[in-house]
Amino acid sequence: MKSKAKFPCLTGNSFYAEVRRRVNKDFKENNRSTNANKLMWFKACFFLTVFLVLYFVILLLPISTALLLGLTVLLGATCAFIGFNICHDAIHGSFSNSKRINSFFSFLFHMVGANPYVWNITHNVVHHTYTNIPGHDEDIEVAPGLIRICNEDELKPHQRFQQWYAFPLYSLASLSWVFRKDYKKFFQKSVGACQHTHPKIEYFNLFFYKFLYYFVFIGLPILVMPLSWWQVAIGFVVLHMAQGLTMGLVFQLAHVVEGTTFPVTNADGNMEEAWAEHQMRTTANFATECRISAFFLGGLNRQIEHHLFPKICHIHYGRIAGIVKQTALDFNLPYHENATFLLALRSHYRILKKMGRPELAD
Repeated sequence: MKSKAKFPCLTGNSFYAEVRRRVNKDFKENNRSTNANKLMWFKACFFLTVFLVLYFVILLLPISTALLLGLTVLLGATCAFIGFNICHDAIHGSFSNSKRINSFFSFLFHMVGANPYVWNITHNVVHHTYTNIPGHDEDIEVAPGLIRICNEDELKPHQRFQQWYAFPLYSLASLSWVFRKDYKKFFQKSVGACQHTHPKIEYFNLFFYKFLYYFVFIGLPILVMPLSWWQVAIGFVVLHMAQGLTMGLVFQLAHVVEGTTFPVTNADGNMEEAWAEHQMRTTANFATECRISAFFLGGLNRQIEHHLFPKICHIHYGRIAGIVKQTALDFNLPYHENATFLLALRSHYRILKKMGRPELAD
């Protein structure tokens, strides 16, 4: 088993200590909670209501095939938005200061096809600790052998075309998650360099809630809807293509764009920079001034703030962003951001092209 990468200990007036001091001071002086506010609760109710309405309209009402497919695409995107806006914060423990409320909203991850326990290990523990470190952060291994995003990955001939086929592959990410990823991560010996012993109840939860999800989204539609099984199967795939593309693009644009790095350990197996400085070099924001992005993406377009303060609800990232950016400037650290979603998408495209054909790089 590979050893865990270690970050150097903080000494003196570090960037992380200072940015935490400034952010905590802001919340204290303005007497604000770091958890959900009224807008956050509205978002949670909004996305859950849209999900339920779409699901039961698709399941019960006699509508045309074209409209059925359109609503299925919307349902897939809504599932991603529930993950972004509700479950993500809850699993981080930032939605509420109540463990019971966080547990309830974490549980909703099952209804979009994902296992919250596995996500906590792969994302909260591994990805947030070892962001963009090859061999440690498995979140950057989107399609090993097919997509190359860093110099440590082996270059293969077909990857010269990856800037074209990567995006269709992203749309399959959710389908893979539902049928493969959770099982694989749960039963492999380690995730990155982290080993885990799973509580017995999690074995039951994995299989029971996966079966329940398959019944709700495959079995029940076959029983209730006036469609053949293969038509339901097509609808299920369409739903997950919409969900997968939405998730895949958002996560990629936060870590795999121009400017972000993929640091490796030194000869002693250690990282050269402290953890917070590492986050500033491996993470990027996009479309931060777009209110639509802020509403739908659950703060994932402000990935820098999220990685530094995962215990703060994403609804507050906009107000602390100026503090984080100014502190980074004071410590001569980068603050990567693309002004719009389209600019971030173009940057990601160029990274894919460069990694697939490094001989064309400037």
